[in-house]
Amino acid sequence: MDAFIVGIDVSKDRLDVAMRPGGEVFAVSRTGIGIDELIERLKSHSIKLIAIEATGGFETVVAAGLAGANLPVVVVNPAQVRAFAQALGKRAKTDPIDAAVIAHFAEAVKPEPRELPDEAARLLAELVSRRAQLIEMLVAERQREKRASAGRVRKSLAHHIAALEKELPEIDRDIDTMVRGSPVWREKEDLLVTFPGVGNTLARTFLADIPELGRLTRRQIASLVGVAPFTRRSGRWKGKSMIAGGRSTARSAIFLAALSASRFNPVLRIFYQRLLAAGKPKMVALIAVARKILTMLNAMLRDKRQWQPA
Repeated sequence: MDAFIVGIDVSKDRLDVAMRPGGEVFAVSRTGIGIDELIERLKSHSIKLIAIEATGGFETVVAAGLAGANLPVVVVNPAQVRAFAQALGKRAKTDPIDAAVIAHFAEAVKPEPRELPDEAARLLAELVSRRAQLIEMLVAERQREKRASAGRVRKSLAHHIAALEKELPEIDRDIDTMVRGSPVWREKEDLLVTFPGVGNTLARTFLADIPELGRLTRRQIASLVGVAPFTRRSGRWKGKSMIAGGRSTARSAIFLAALSASRFNPVLRIFYQRLLAAGKPKMVALIAVARKILTMLNAMLRDKRQWQPA
């Protein structure tokens, strides 16, 4: 009997499931009972791969439940699935059709299942994300305070700014407690901060948003974060290479590290200036610095070695 490929379209209240080959389609509720029913039903078959489309966080509990039942599950990029559907000429869009497209995509592309983050890793990622949200709100409120002229509005803004400033160190303490309380995370953070331009905040962002750091090849990690250039060429025409996709939070963090390193890291400052002297635009040179930093950090965690200028 052939092993089945399963596609799951996740919505707020339900899960639409499609299986290949055979074309079996069914739906369950996105509740504990529904997920248990799904697991029981899938375990009665030989399952090769289960693909779930990332849907703003709704997929997390489903993927965790399936992985906990030792089923091979992978979360796939919705943009890639949409492009695949367009290539197939699938214009109709319903949840069962989406599930069938996801299954077809998984059968054709064969994405590799990866270990899902545990509860502690997910909590750290949420705390780091919440910290970024607080800083973004603080910046926005302070800008509004500068422009506000009405006393009532300024008072409201001052109260909100004070509340955000009070919450920020509390989030920092929670993150610090989690990272320093874990021997594995503590070891990784202590290695990462030896790199000039990477402080505790950036190191913890990398731990939360790139848990694969140190376990992938340099090309895989660059593609995952979104700093790998894509060549655009057809016949005699050659377009500019560009970067796209990846994890936006991690990519922003690595660019911050690149901005600092291009000025203060002696090795990367020379590398950056050499690219500029060769006629590369500043942004292209900065992307190259970011990619090199990511490669170095990946090697440091892989080999468990501190930053070595040589």
